[in-house]
Amino acid sequence: MSAALVPLLFVAVIGYGLVRRVDVYEAFVEGAAEGLPVLLKILPCLSAMLIAIGTMRDSGLFDLLVRLLAPACAGLGFDASLLPLILLRPFSGSAAMATLSELFAAYGPDSRAGFTASVLMGSSETIFYEVALYFGAVGIRKTRFAVPVSLAAMAAGVVTALALAAVRF
Repeated sequence: MSAALVPLLFVAVIGYGLVRRVDVYEAFVEGAAEGLPVLLKILPCLSAMLIAIGTMRDSGLFDLLVRLLAPACAGLGFDASLLPLILLRPFSGSAAMATLSELFAAYGPDSRAGFTASVLMGSSETIFYEVALYFGAVGIRKTRFAVPVSLAAMAAGVVTALALAAVRF
């Protein structure tokens, strides 16, 4: 049923437009044209974020942070292999998904690391990506409390994920 939902929705929208005597194709083209200025506003913010992520990952900064924080992770009782996911998730969903796939390949999805990583993915968000994209789209330069509150919420999600994994395993 869920596989048919999108095509059914598509047909329903076209049907509604035809009943209302709207040129559906023309309305779609007009909407797409109105979206182009928004794309031009957010593209620089998005490009800067993606370049920063690539630079940090390719420069070895994430690897260095993992090595530096590994002893603290051991002291807190969680696997340091989760650190790349924790560090990348606020910046990029696709980089975090790639890291999650690597963790699954190395440890398996049913392992403690795999379970914890899955909960981490579900309890965190791409904070800096969202701020760059959405705040950039509407021209907000001063994010005020959005980033600190989002980081605090993510920290709570990380702690919760680690606690759930500790209880489960």
